[in-house]
Parts: sequence; C-alpha cells; structure tokens
Amino acid sequence: MPEYDAKKVTEIHQHLHSHLPSDSALRVKALESLLVDKGLIDPRTIDAWVEAYTEEIGPKRGAHVIARAWSDPNYKQWLMKDAPAAIDKLGYLGNATAHLKVVENTDSIHNLVVCTLCSCYPFSILGVAPAWYKAAAYRSRAVRDPRGVLAEFGVVIDDKIEVRVWDSTAELRYLVLPQRPAGSDDLSEGELAGLVTRNSMIGTDRDLTAKTGGIS
Repeated sequence: MPEYDAKKVTEIHQHLHSHLPSDSALRVKALESLLVDKGLIDPRTIDAWVEAYTEEIGPKRGAHVIARAWSDPNYKQWLMKDAPAAIDKLGYLGNATAHLKVVENTDSIHNLVVCTLCSCYPFSILGVAPAWYKAAAYRSRAVRDPRGVLAEFGVVIDDKIEVRVWDSTAELRYLVLPQRPAGSDDLSEGELAGLVTRNSMIGTDRDLTAKTGGIS
C-alpha cells in the first residue's frame, strides 16, 4: 500500500485549484449559458463586445491619450492635473475613468499599478484587463516585491530608480504615462500611439522604442 503523504496531497490539491476559474468567472459563465439557453442573448454578440473592448475600444484609446500627451505639452499638463477632463476632451470618459489619476515615468521614477482588493481597472481606455492583472499572485506580490514582479515581465529596474506602486480602487484608478521613446521626434501622433503598449500604461513595461510594435 502506498504511503500517504499529506504534504504532497495538499500541494496537488492547491495546484489543481490554482488552474480553476475564479468563483466570479464561474458565475458569469453560468449566467451567460442560462441567458443563451433562454434565447435572451446571442453568444456572437458577447464575443463581439469582448473583441471590441480588447482590440478597438481599448487599449488603443489609452495609447491615443499617451500619444497626445507626448506631442502636446499643454495637453500633458492638463492630463496630469485633471485626467478625467483631459480624457473627456478626446471623447473617452467613462465610469472607469471618471476618477482617474495619471502618474508619469521619469529617468528616476517608475510607476506600477495594481488593485490589491479586486481588479479595478480603467477598462474604457485600456480595454479588458489581462488575466495576470486579476491574479492573486500579481495583486499581492506587486506590493511586496515590485522589482521581482517587474523582472518576471523582463523589466529590470536599476537600483537608482524609485519604484512607486499605486493601488487602484473603485473610487480612484491609475494610468501610467510612459516616457516618450528616443528617436520618435519626427513621428506623428498616430505613429506615436502605435509605439505604446498596454503594459506600459499599467507599468509592467518601461523602455519603449521606435520599434515597440504597438498594443499587445
């Protein structure tokens, strides 16, 4: 008879459950299935909305905001002072951006955004939140070990650079203004927007270049 290893069984149990969807995700899926079965919604409509928020509504809207700030000093000043009003000027204000603060990366400061309580996120300008942003591991470790988390994203922060972690809530959410890439002086606003990555607006990306390749 094989020997019972309580520690090993616990590890297996935790591993299996770590791959299960969250309770909220399961509830949403159950509700969706019920509504589809009753003919109240078309799953293709849901897919279309998800695709729109992922690819079109955001994070391209956020990239547009960043590009405008890079190319227009007056707009940047306005954005830093009153982000909701500046974003509304571009027609992007929504429930998730009505209380928004923009924090700027500099040569000596790097900003990282997290939501430790849940997954508050300015989806109206960044689209659907990535799965890792909502994961418990990111939400807890980003506060305790931000440099370690950033290193896992391939972002190594020099010890001379201060890392500031901003904890979003339903009342106040954050958007990172990344540094404008070197060699982008002659690019149009549209071309600049193409250099912005979603992760750079969260803070898990830092050194953008003229060959960044845009939203991912």
